Amino acid sequence: MLGNPWVWAILGYLLGSIPFGLLLTKAAGLGDIRSIGSGNIGATNVLRTGNKALAAATLLLDGGKGAVAVLLAAQFSADAAVLAGAGAFVGHLFPVWLKFKGGKGVATYIGVTAALAIWPAVGFAVAWLATAFITRYSSLGALVAVIVTPIVAFYTDRLDMAALGVGMAALVYFKHTDNIVRLMRGEESRIGSKKKAAEDGEE
Repeated sequence: MLGNPWVWAILGYLLGSIPFGLLLTKAAGLGDIRSIGSGNIGATNVLRTGNKALAAATLLLDGGKGAVAVLLAAQFSADAAVLAGAGAFVGHLFPVWLKFKGGKGVATYIGVTAALAIWPAVGFAVAWLATAFITRYSSLGALVAVIVTPIVAFYTDRLDMAALGVGMAALVYFKHTDNIVRLMRGEESRIGSKKKAAEDGEE
């Protein structure tokens, strides 16, 4: 059964659906993360609790679940790895446990990409860091990086990763609609800004 790549798509989805941000904040006695800030379950919103350690743990676990799904599936086939990564990413965005209302996917995107191919992951990191450094917009950094990633994958002959990257990028943009609107209006919070915008955040 595990030799069937589509089984890994399902397993990846279930793994990706684990809402670590929600579980960690509840375990820490901070209540339901969905009731504060943007209402998102990702690391950016967890940071609004004031607990940096929990936010860092959420970031690592959300990225880690994507990487673990890929690495486990890769023991069977390259196709299984790609499908597991896609499943984990979709699971984070649309978790069955939370009525399909999940995070924005950036951390899981990074985990999936890094586990599949190193150069696209390097491309993501360089694009995000450069854009965020120049503009001080974290969300814009992510939006640029998810475009750069499949381009790097294409030019490094990882066509499977390029195709997956395009699909994931489309979903990242969909989940960042509010951020895009604020960027266009000049209302998005910059890195280091003291401005409080409850709806901001990449995750």
